[in-house]
Amino acid sequence: MKTDATTGAHQALDAVYRAYGRRVLATLIRLLGDFDAAEEALHDACAAAAERWPIDGTPNNPYAWLVSAGRFKTIDRWRRRARLDAAVRELALEHADDPADEETHEINDDELRLIFTCCHPTLAPDARIALTLREVAGLTTEQIARAYLVPTPTIAQRIVRAKSKIRDEALPYVVPPRAELPERLESVLHVLYLIFNEGYSATDGAELTRSDLSQEALRLCRLVVDLLDDAEALGLLALMLLHEARRESRTTPSGELVLLEDQDRSRWNRAQIAEAETLIERALQSRSFGAYTLQAAIAAVHAQAASLEQTDWSQIVALYDVLIRADPSPVVRLNRAAAIAMADGPAKGLAAIDDAIAGGGLDGYYLAHSARADMCRRLGRTVEARASYRRALELSRLEPERRFLQGRLDALGPG
Repeated sequence: MKTDATTGAHQALDAVYRAYGRRVLATLIRLLGDFDAAEEALHDACAAAAERWPIDGTPNNPYAWLVSAGRFKTIDRWRRRARLDAAVRELALEHADDPADEETHEINDDELRLIFTCCHPTLAPDARIALTLREVAGLTTEQIARAYLVPTPTIAQRIVRAKSKIRDEALPYVVPPRAELPERLESVLHVLYLIFNEGYSATDGAELTRSDLSQEALRLCRLVVDLLDDAEALGLLALMLLHEARRESRTTPSGELVLLEDQDRSRWNRAQIAEAETLIERALQSRSFGAYTLQAAIAAVHAQAASLEQTDWSQIVALYDVLIRADPSPVVRLNRAAAIAMADGPAKGLAAIDDAIAGGGLDGYYLAHSARADMCRRLGRTVEARASYRRALELSRLEPERRFLQGRLDALGPG
């Protein structure tokens, strides 16, 4: 039976892991130079903490404690295996100080370093992003596959190949010189965008959102903006802030989904919205903006409206017409179709959704079938609505979404 001290220490460890686990892993990857060794080191460090913290108490700097424990347990393991002796001596000498205090780089953040490393231009673009989401954000391979709308084995192969290339070519775990940042920035921003999306609208699990991921994406995006003042970085930060401003209104106290049309807009964070609008203005003035700034501009139209009915849907459709030229992705086509439905009615919306689905890439995306079901429901095409709701239910892995879809399906009556 666990003592109160043991229970409290284990709860503290769980909280520390949620808050710092990704940063500890990023630091261990830099120190050990190997993804697999770092993952094993993190596991060892957590096991050591579960043993020692109930006795010694939670350390004042748990991040540094876990990094040191993981690093030295790895060194001990290498010694026991009688290999890499030279590397062990070098690691022990080079990193003898507190790892939390040793950095002198202008970007004192191991996660950002690791993102730039994983987004190395010698890696294929999709491999860079998949690897970073797995190793930095801690997303599962299945979650990444759903974000990409591709099979899970495809993502797994990309990650393995990227890891092997980084190891075999000894790619450095450092932020590249400023002159090399632009060629990596597009992938870095895409990584942050997908991390935020998983935090804002989780792809599976019992909760609709994961605030730890969205907050981390915001933190890292602010670092990138401070580093580069790039128009698209500004646009992405604005987009994150506009979505984050609505977080509290997106669920009921019991965790049920609340649609945009039913949200209490008085709960939207007006300070975050105002900051985002300033960022959008700066991005637009640069005239070098792209898809993230356009998405932020669309989100700003929503934020400025007092209600769903007072939203300028024609402006949103026009912005989507521009966005789809910059980013003709299946999800953008689907979002444009949803805006058309609000501007011109469900019949035109259904036609646009069917066109988007016919364009490919959306058959395994539950939101496409959910949107189609809603249009059919509004048009009184009950048989089609039932079929699309059922398909959406088959694909959804998020419990609040599943409950919402099941409720809509039940409301249609037996069939």
